[in-house]
Amino acid sequence: MSWTRGLLTVLAACVLLLAGSAGCGSGDAHEGKSGASTSPVGKILDGTDKEGRHLREVDKKGAPEVGIEVRPDTDDTWDVRLTVHNFRFSPAGTKSQAVAGRGFAYLFVDDRLVTRLRGTAYRLPARLVPRGTHHVTARLYADDGTVWAVNGEPVESTADITASEPDGTASGTPDASGAVTPSDTPGTAGMSASGINLRTGGRGSPEGVGKAS
Repeated sequence: MSWTRGLLTVLAACVLLLAGSAGCGSGDAHEGKSGASTSPVGKILDGTDKEGRHLREVDKKGAPEVGIEVRPDTDDTWDVRLTVHNFRFSPAGTKSQAVAGRGFAYLFVDDRLVTRLRGTAYRLPARLVPRGTHHVTARLYADDGTVWAVNGEPVESTADITASEPDGTASGTPDASGAVTPSDTPGTAGMSASGINLRTGGRGSPEGVGKAS
């Protein structure tokens, strides 16, 4: 009888251990009190950016930051330069996993995706910036495609630029033969960044402005 009771006690202890393991197991993500899932790197929010990618909320202290500067360049291009803090660009082929302060940037013109950036420099073709005012935005993402966010806002910075193009009408002064020498020529002359506005959306650079020159 004592041998039987001892065996039953051991079996009961094993059942309790198994039940405890099932109840205390941990995964990569859990449900928070608000219903939003949390992960080892920040918190995945229900909200998304305009591309439908979920926001990954992190604390303001030490969070990634980005600034953007856009200047007219030669060869009918715009020179885009990013400034980042608390952030490193991951090389191509990096595993699709969120790592604190790592990832890539997407570049948008008027909310249209232009390219993925794994560095701070890019030449924006003038054909993507026709005559008028445009919004050039850089937004930071983790390697799993989620958007780095602070206080529910994507980490991004936007520069407003205004491109002017020749309207096809020659203007200038006539020479001795009566011919008109144009004062405006295609190319960079049609890319003057006039009427510039500076602004940011979301959490941008430490200075709080995107720059267009």
